[in-house]
Amino acid sequence: MKNNQGFPFLIAGILALGLGMFIGTLAAFQFIIPDFFELLPFFKSRPLHVSLVVSWIFLCAIGGIYYYLPTYCRLPLFSSRLVKAHFIIFIATGLAIITSYLLGKFGGREYWEFPPILSIPIIISWVLFGVNFFKTVFRKKGKWPVYLWMWATGIVFFFITYLEANLWLIPFFGDNIVREITIQWKAYGALVGSWNMLVYGTAIFLMEMISKNSSLAKSNMSYFLYFLGLTNLMFGWAHHTYLVPSAPWIRYFAYGISMTELFILAKIIWDWKSSLSNALKFKHHIAYKFLLSSEIWIFLNLILALLISIPAINLFTHGTHITVAHSMGSTIGINSMILLASLFFIIQENSEKAIGSNVLKTGIWLANISLLVFWISLIGAGYLKGTLSFGSDLTFQEIMEKLSPYLISFGIAGICLFIGMCVILWVALTHLLALRKK
Repeated sequence: MKNNQGFPFLIAGILALGLGMFIGTLAAFQFIIPDFFELLPFFKSRPLHVSLVVSWIFLCAIGGIYYYLPTYCRLPLFSSRLVKAHFIIFIATGLAIITSYLLGKFGGREYWEFPPILSIPIIISWVLFGVNFFKTVFRKKGKWPVYLWMWATGIVFFFITYLEANLWLIPFFGDNIVREITIQWKAYGALVGSWNMLVYGTAIFLMEMISKNSSLAKSNMSYFLYFLGLTNLMFGWAHHTYLVPSAPWIRYFAYGISMTELFILAKIIWDWKSSLSNALKFKHHIAYKFLLSSEIWIFLNLILALLISIPAINLFTHGTHITVAHSMGSTIGINSMILLASLFFIIQENSEKAIGSNVLKTGIWLANISLLVFWISLIGAGYLKGTLSFGSDLTFQEIMEKLSPYLISFGIAGICLFIGMCVILWVALTHLLALRKK
C-alpha cells in the first residue's frame, strides 16, 4: 500500500457503525417495550446510538480524505504525525464519551449529551484536521475541483457550528430558554449541513474517479450546486425554528431557502435516465451500486424534506416519528451509502480479486429494502401521531397504542436492516484488514 494513513479511521468507523446499529436496534425495541433490556436503559442507549453513528460518518469521511489527497489528488499530506495525533485524540475522546454514557454522566445537549468538558479534545482534534488539510491543499496549483471546496467548507463550518452549539454554556444564552432553543436548533441544523459537505464532496470525488471524467468536478453546474448547498447549510436550518417565537421574516426566508432544493430535485430527475444507462456500464463496480442506492434515497428524502419544510405541515410533523424518518433516511440511506461506496472504492482499487460476492449483494438488497420499510413505518407513525395529537382528545398512552402496528413494523425492519448492514460491514472490514497487513 502506497498510503494507508486513513485506514485506522476507516476501520474504527466500521466498528462504530456496527456497534451503533446494534445499540440502535436495542433502543428501537425499548421504545416499543419500555422494560426491554433494562441493563442498558433507553436514556443511555439512545445517546450511545446517536454518538456512535455520528462518529461513523466523521471517521469514514475523514479516513477517505486522508487516503484520497495523496493517492489520487497527488497532494502528499502535510504531516503524518498530525494524522496519528488526530486519530488518538478522536478514539480516546470517543471512549471517554461511551464511558460517561454507561455511567449515566450527562450534561450536554442534543447529539452531544456527554459532559461539556469533553468538547475540548473534540475541538483540538478538529483544529489538527483543519491544519493538516489546508496545509496540504494549499499546495495545489490551478482551479480546485468542487470536492476540495466541499471538504474545506465542511471542516470550517463544523468548527464554527460546533462552537455555536456550545454557546448555551454562556449564561446570556443558557439562562433564556427561547434564546437557547433557537441557538441550539440553528446550530444543529447547520452542523448536519457541515458533515454533509464532507460526505457529498466524497460522492462527487467518487463519481469523477469511477466515470474517469475529470471535468465533472470542475463544471459550472457542479459549482452552482455547491453554492446552493452552501446557502442551505447557512440558512436552511431555520425551518427547525418555526415553533420558536421569532420574527416572521426569518420563517419566510427559511421557507424560501428550503424550496430552492426543488432545483436539486429537478436535477436528480433530469439525470435519472443517464444514471440508468450508467448502471449497466458500471454494474461490476461495487462503489457504484452504493452511489446508485444513495441517489434513490436522496430523491425520497428530499421529497420528505420539502414537505416538512412547509409551515402548515411542519406544525403537525415536527418532533414526531416523521422527523426521525427524515434523520434515518439521511444518515443511513444517503450518508452511509455514500461512505460505503467510498470504503468499497478503496478496497476494490487495491484488491487483486473481485469482491462482488453474492453475500455482499444480498446484504445490499436486504439493507435497502429493510430501510424502505423502516422509513415508511416511521412516516406512518408520525402522520398518525401528528393528526391524533391535534385532532382528538386521546391521551398520550392511547395515541401510542394506536401507533403499535407501525412501531412493530419499524422494529422488525430495524432487525433486518441491522443484519443487512452487518453483512456489508463484515465484508468491508475483512478486506480492509487484509489490505492493511500488506
